[in-house]
Amino acid sequence: MKILIVLTSHDQLGDTGRKTGFWLEELAAPYYAFKDAGADIVLASPKGGQPPLDPKSNEPDFQTDLTRRFEADAAAKAQLAATVRLDTVSQAEFDTVFYPGGHGPLWDLAEDKTSIGLIEAFLKADKPVALVCHAPGVLRHVKAANGRPLVEDKTVTGFTNTEEAAVGLTDVVPFLVEDELKAKGGLYSKGDDWGAYVVSDGLLITGQNPASSGPAATVLLKQLAAAKS
Repeated sequence: MKILIVLTSHDQLGDTGRKTGFWLEELAAPYYAFKDAGADIVLASPKGGQPPLDPKSNEPDFQTDLTRRFEADAAAKAQLAATVRLDTVSQAEFDTVFYPGGHGPLWDLAEDKTSIGLIEAFLKADKPVALVCHAPGVLRHVKAANGRPLVEDKTVTGFTNTEEAAVGLTDVVPFLVEDELKAKGGLYSKGDDWGAYVVSDGLLITGQNPASSGPAATVLLKQLAAAKS
């Protein structure tokens, strides 16, 4: 089992002068769900190399057992420092792809033609795609085989408007994930703010927020196991 994890290369939080990037829990939780299941993991990002970590995600309030495990894992840190360039990977090499969030993907991956094409290629090959928190926003330009928006008439979730308001970034982000998924015809649903909430519709798996990243990885592993049985 070979799994691709796609991370952002974007580190600027709009014009606030603050840093952003990927959210650590949203990498660490799925990383170890996959690793502990025996998967071979490849990390990729648009620019390759060390992707930017949202510094807030490594503050004490947001650390978990799995983020601490990642921070203490020399092999994982080395792998993160050397992500492969996204334009060098092919869906043919992998069984599935997982997109962690953080605010960064709203700026780069949402508009990245390579990422858009990659997601479309995975789905065309009948391989599942999972995205959590802000990452479902990268589906905004992804098309289904019929040329319509991928999320149209699909059950989806992602970071809520109220969660974005709670972190004070409603007017900073280029678009709101909840609003965008709805605008593209997605059948958007959500759980409680900051609680784990995952939905799947066919090959598409989405999670609402950081707490949903581990559960989304578990759903993805179950789907891969079912496909092989």
